[in-house]
Amino acid sequence: MPRVSLSSPGSSPPYTAPESIRMRPPPVTVPVRVRRAEVSDLDDLVALEESSFAHDRLSRAQYRRHLDSESAQVLVASANHRRFLGTAVVFFRRGSKVARLYSLATKPEARGKGVGSALIEAAEIAARAHRCRSLRLEVRTDNVAAIGIYERLGYTRIGTYPKYYQDGADALRFEKLFA
Repeated sequence: MPRVSLSSPGSSPPYTAPESIRMRPPPVTVPVRVRRAEVSDLDDLVALEESSFAHDRLSRAQYRRHLDSESAQVLVASANHRRFLGTAVVFFRRGSKVARLYSLATKPEARGKGVGSALIEAAEIAARAHRCRSLRLEVRTDNVAAIGIYERLGYTRIGTYPKYYQDGADALRFEKLFA
């Protein structure tokens, strides 16, 4: 997923979500608990990664390294105490005031129920706790559902990365500034 961009922010026309996304009501939510991931979550993290992404996957070793890292935070969402629903990975760079939402994935049965929003909000809290002024992310241009969530939560498009993903798909770049 991580790539170096040679394009400048704002070099593409602004993205406008389709009417069907802008007019969609907020999702029905479920009671969700978001916490920092532990080593005992590793099997669930890897299984969700493998079922969610065909390319650009985090490996078991990468997840293991991020669990103990000060420059990353792996978050998990669950319901009913241990029912694993999704994960988010946030990166922090020393000396930077910008955090990066590197990965977000939810189980199919949890989609549309507020799990993704809860994970994003927890990532924002983590970014603020690291004294960051903003949270940035990349999303596939064809991931209409995720784009809708990011826009609903106040993220603004700041650029495009052509051929960003391993399969050649383009990415939109979003950012949310914290007050």
